[in-house]
Amino acid sequence: MSNGELNFSFVHLDRHDGILTITINRPEVLNALHLEAHTELSSVFDLYAADPTLRVAIITGAADRGFCVGTDLKALSRTGPYEYPSGGFGGITKRFDLCKPVIAAVNGHCLGGGIEILAACDLAVACEHAEFGLPEPLVGQAAVGGSALQRLARHLPMKATMYLALTGQRINAHEAQRVGLINEVVPKGTAILRARQIAQQILACAPLAIEATKQVILKSLEYGLEASIEASYPAVQRMLASDDAREGPKAFAEKRKPQWSGR
Repeated sequence: MSNGELNFSFVHLDRHDGILTITINRPEVLNALHLEAHTELSSVFDLYAADPTLRVAIITGAADRGFCVGTDLKALSRTGPYEYPSGGFGGITKRFDLCKPVIAAVNGHCLGGGIEILAACDLAVACEHAEFGLPEPLVGQAAVGGSALQRLARHLPMKATMYLALTGQRINAHEAQRVGLINEVVPKGTAILRARQIAQQILACAPLAIEATKQVILKSLEYGLEASIEASYPAVQRMLASDDAREGPKAFAEKRKPQWSGR
């Protein structure tokens, strides 16, 4: 998989040992997104979802100033309003059936739509200089383009969500970690390295077990507790019927590393 093969102009891809690293490549505008970038990102996540050899995705931004600062307003002023691709903002915010994990490596400012992308990821690490905010109310808008408000209301303490959403003010990386917006704060320039370490930890686990785990966690939010326990989860059924479900206990008994097949 290469940029040349897929003809991407605004996204750089790196594929290595089951990890797909997705870099938003518009550093001149702090990786703000226009329609073409949204469309490319949606295609990338389509490819990730469909390729069984890719098990973890990491999304980051080019350079060290911006992860993503949302919509490219200058481009928007030229094109006028447009519809996001089917995957939603950044190709990810409406991707509710993606059972494989996505890690955000926040290398710089994460504002507006950047938080939309971050909130749709499963895990996140951020460099210590990163800042986070939803500035939309300061320009007469609300952060309704990519489900950030709905996700943050479920993921963060309500007062933290309200502060971000109602004031338009920024918080630093340590405060973002404290309220649960990100998992870890790391030194400048090392977010992608730490994200890859976490990806390796995920790769040590059985692929179908990871997919089943993510599906249960996310789908269970749609139900009350009792209903979520009684619900049927297709990824769990695939996991239980898999060769890997037998390989794990066998490897443990034989005191060796399991050899996962994803089947």
